[in-house]
Amino acid sequence: MPTKLPLDTNDNPIPAMRLKNGGAHTIASSVASARNTTAFSPQTNIISLYATQNIFVKFGDSAVSAATTDHFFPAGTYYDISIGDESTGHYTHVAVLRESADGTVYISEKE
Repeated sequence: MPTKLPLDTNDNPIPAMRLKNGGAHTIASSVASARNTTAFSPQTNIISLYATQNIFVKFGDSAVSAATTDHFFPAGTYYDISIGDESTGHYTHVAVLRESADGTVYISEKE
């Protein structure tokens, strides 16, 4: 599969992308689903996610909503996630829902 990431000596992608200027998002996770208010750039294929409390996440468009049946994401984990591209479809938003305690979700677009 083609990648924009640099490759190591075994041709494995190295996750070394820079943070996109203007691509920082913050979402408060609480008892109601919340999503980023500004859509991810169409040129962004990778985001990094970090949550201060356990959350559930769901990716989609400007109407996406997270539920307790969606993907669990543990607190204190910094993780890079593909949000797609022109050939696979591109997510513009992420919705978050707390597991048991309110927190903050930090999202960084990468290029």
